[in-house]
Amino acid sequence: MRVPMIAGNWKMNTTVSEAIELVNKMRQGLDEIANVDKVICPPFISLAAVGELIKGSSIKLGAQNIYFEEKGAYTGEISPPMLADLCEFVIIGHSERRHYFNESGEMVNKKIGAALKAGLKPILCIGERLEENEAGRAEEVITEQLRLSLAEIDYIGSMTIAYEPVWAIGTGKAATGGQSNGTIGLIRRNISELYDREIAQGLRILYGGSVTADNIAEFIQQPEIDGALVGGASLKADQFVSIVRQTSEIRGESDRGEAS
Repeated sequence: MRVPMIAGNWKMNTTVSEAIELVNKMRQGLDEIANVDKVICPPFISLAAVGELIKGSSIKLGAQNIYFEEKGAYTGEISPPMLADLCEFVIIGHSERRHYFNESGEMVNKKIGAALKAGLKPILCIGERLEENEAGRAEEVITEQLRLSLAEIDYIGSMTIAYEPVWAIGTGKAATGGQSNGTIGLIRRNISELYDREIAQGLRILYGGSVTADNIAEFIQQPEIDGALVGGASLKADQFVSIVRQTSEIRGESDRGEAS
């Protein structure tokens, strides 16, 4: 069985002191919830402080980006070995990185390879823009993103994929559970073709895009969806804890149903 994951992407929000305050508000609530992997991804400046704060807890730590070189004259960048000392996960290929910073599929591919080499666990983001969705090109775009991102990557067992329709990120307009489940099923079929069925069935695939405590149940009830990459709601302790709690309750009921 795939253990569900709820990952919070804080984006460019919170100072160090604000990050500490936010973690203090959610730590106890998250620790009381079992059977869900809980990951928070604060800005780089807070990784060390948050890492110290969550030691001994059930919360795992991730970064929001990475560069693919180990060291060198790359002012402002953070290398895989630097992150490996601080966190376990790293978000790669988020649509905001692709759009605002012109990250290509080839660059995403280099970042994934470098992250895996350093022992980090990538959370690869893929998803179509609104015009691509409306033109009926979602399947084509997602398939191409996957193939470019994973080119010559031999093993992806430690990875997670997040399907984030770009038109739903930060807009308040989430895709439906059924739509997302169908697209994630497509992603899983692509992984099966690129690797094999066993890897595809074991790979966690999340939904992301305007996820809240009010709509998480719609997504986590779907058989192909293994959790969520949460944006704005992860900056609200009560919302994030509720999302994790609902995921544990719903998935626990689902697993018991399958077992019977």
